[in-house]
Amino acid sequence: MARVLKNRLEYRLLTRNVDSLSRLSSFFASTRSLKTLAYEEIRNSDNRPYDSTAIVIHGLLGSGRNWRSFSLSLASSLSAFSGSEWRMVLVDLRNHGRSTEVEGLDPPHDLVSSAKDVADLVKGSGWDWPDVVVGHSLGGKVALQFLESCINGDYGESASPPKQLWVLDSVPGEVKSENSDGEVEKVLQTLQSLPSPIPSRKWLVEHMLELGFSRSLSEWIGSNLKRSGDTLTWAFNLEGAIQMFSSYRATSYWSLLENPPKDTEINVVMAEKSDRWDPETSERLERIGKSGQDSSTGKASTHLLENSGHWVHVDNPKGLLEIITPNFLSLQKK
Repeated sequence: MARVLKNRLEYRLLTRNVDSLSRLSSFFASTRSLKTLAYEEIRNSDNRPYDSTAIVIHGLLGSGRNWRSFSLSLASSLSAFSGSEWRMVLVDLRNHGRSTEVEGLDPPHDLVSSAKDVADLVKGSGWDWPDVVVGHSLGGKVALQFLESCINGDYGESASPPKQLWVLDSVPGEVKSENSDGEVEKVLQTLQSLPSPIPSRKWLVEHMLELGFSRSLSEWIGSNLKRSGDTLTWAFNLEGAIQMFSSYRATSYWSLLENPPKDTEINVVMAEKSDRWDPETSERLERIGKSGQDSSTGKASTHLLENSGHWVHVDNPKGLLEIITPNFLSLQKK
């Protein structure tokens, strides 16, 4: 078993090998069941039983596949540094990815329903409750709702809150119009206005560039087109996704961060170059981190991911690994 990491400098040296670790063997299993979310399972090795489970939740208009590379690197790192085997479950939220094809995921399309879908997947599959839940952007608030519903008993007496919750560049409170640059809203409005069927992926990218969107964003939107017969369709249900975004904007989890449940750590990662954060929100998170919850509650912490915009797993994956991996490893000591 690898020795325990003693300091951040030592960890930085170890993470230089992350690229080679990513080439280790991996196990992918895709499953879709009636009325449960589609998901993909990633493990460092299929020859050893896993010790712990992390559920990874993507953001708006994304899917679990967006997190394949990072999740494999994380599983490989954890195995190399501690000998522990982690199972990463990458879900496709309702109205996204392969879950758009799942029957029974009916309205309302909000955070409560989205989090319940995750719980239904756990219960329906006969799994133990996850040790860790990681959520990016919209998925960060789905993760917070999952934790809150576990605490409230919404998923039954067998449900246990995750030991760690990771909220990646997701504002925990209400998102007010005056604190938003409106880019997400503009993207959604643009997608609603597009012709049907869309002529081609190239046409879409050029059209969005003409409207002033960045090339990286335009090409990412284009990657969400899939061919159905002779036409191109979206890999998401646009109207359902818009309803989920509205729920994201309107819902607040400040009280949960200020009073996390005992034995649970809530970690908020703020991307240094992200446009999601206003001074008031950043200062409130800083105060929560310094408040020092007592022994009757859990812990809430904030981490700054340097040299990264909103797309944390793409902009600075190694930096994100440096933040997350030691915290995952700490669970093995408890």
